[in-house]
Amino acid sequence: MDVPFYAWLAVLAAIVVMLAIDLFAHRRAHVISVREALAWSIVWALSGISFGIVVWNLWGAELGQQYFAGYLIEKSLAVDNVFVWAIIFAAFSVPRELQHRVLFLGVLGALVFRGIFIAVGATLIESFAWILYVFAAFLIVTGIQMLRTRNEHVHPERSRVLRLFRRVVPMTDAYHGQRFLARKAGVVVATPLLAVLVLVEMTDIVFAVDSIPAIFAVTSEPFLVFTANAFAILGLRAMYFLLADLIHRFVYLKVGLSLVLIWVGGKMALLDVLHIPTLVSLTVVALIIGISIAVSLAATRGQERRAVETAPTGSFCVATAAELAELEPLLSRRRARERVAVRRQPPGSTERS
Repeated sequence: MDVPFYAWLAVLAAIVVMLAIDLFAHRRAHVISVREALAWSIVWALSGISFGIVVWNLWGAELGQQYFAGYLIEKSLAVDNVFVWAIIFAAFSVPRELQHRVLFLGVLGALVFRGIFIAVGATLIESFAWILYVFAAFLIVTGIQMLRTRNEHVHPERSRVLRLFRRVVPMTDAYHGQRFLARKAGVVVATPLLAVLVLVEMTDIVFAVDSIPAIFAVTSEPFLVFTANAFAILGLRAMYFLLADLIHRFVYLKVGLSLVLIWVGGKMALLDVLHIPTLVSLTVVALIIGISIAVSLAATRGQERRAVETAPTGSFCVATAAELAELEPLLSRRRARERVAVRRQPPGSTERS
């Protein structure tokens, strides 16, 4: 696949523009309604599909099918990521109006980390062809493990990352608006929102370890791997607000996701023995995910939307107006005065006023 450099620049520019639009639309902290989440989900889905049509028209049906197969795999695996986010937010009692800011930065970090993983993966595949069999074995083992532990739940309070964060970084238990850091009595402390962001980023990295090898099973083109990941990830925030209160209804989704991982791992393992057309692979993935969702919704028919219930990891609360008024600037006044004084010194002077 011959992708000119300007095509990469155009895609990156489009992603930056879409992120800027999303950030501007949600510049004020507010609760994202289901209707708003649905509207944004449609926008992001149409963006991903439209790009796939462009790939199909410019580079042919085979590469177009590879993009859509990768996009569908990434979108499907992302649903599991959304469910973990919901558990983390519930464990930290994160107010609904603050969740979008965390997810925006989380998605931004996910794009960066996945770009790095894709570059490393593409380099490994190009240098060591046998690495594909390692990826295949990893996907099959991961799929089987997911199938065996499908009824187990995530426990954020047991996270080693969280324990290390709390040990190293002083943290308050109160949310101070959208601030990640706050200065109280001359000491800079992290708000719970920063701890949540760290956990969200770590889950993104963990899920990328599964999803990147999975998409390499359907296409070895770095451009398609990155764009399929990017357009799938861009819609994650809206997907979260749309599905977070419906986790209890997707009872068989993990079974479907595990079968997808086993399928693409098997396809990759048989790459030199049996050629499975991309269209067949795309159809199989779509059927597995579609059936698992349909069976889940049928089995839980009549259940209403409800928030995730989990044990809190601490006594988190929202700072009062009085507590917010007591906050000091992150840059201390003394340090700020010293910097201003240094700027006002005459040229050649070494004395600090």
